[in-house]
Amino acid sequence: MNKLTGKIVALETSPHMSMVDVDVDGDVFCSIVLETPASAAYLKQGQPVTLLFKEAEVSIGKNLSGLISLRNRFKGTVKQLEKSPILTKVFLEYKKGQVVSIISTRSAQKLALAPGDEVEWLVKTNEVSLLNEV
Repeated sequence: MNKLTGKIVALETSPHMSMVDVDVDGDVFCSIVLETPASAAYLKQGQPVTLLFKEAEVSIGKNLSGLISLRNRFKGTVKQLEKSPILTKVFLEYKKGQVVSIISTRSAQKLALAPGDEVEWLVKTNEVSLLNEV
């Protein structure tokens, strides 16, 4: 599980859910949660939270251009690859930490991933969970 810490910087709510923007070292992540400030007191600006998302939910791209519907799109550097016949685990340097992606080995080969490569990693808004650890 990938874990990053940040602070809530913005909220948009409807009767049963919220879209939450979280600043992580200058990058703003977006998460949709099935809570509102009325049902979860931690949903407020300035609140520290931990972002959680599975390795299998992290996509990797090289030389991306143009717009895409995924709101969570960030730059990273390939640090290490662990390949098996079916899956490849990609370790990415990101800001002060690490993000891990698990992709098919076919995709890793098609992207010609190698340590030191600059890539973009993406995760869908609905795949990012918030954890209130305060």
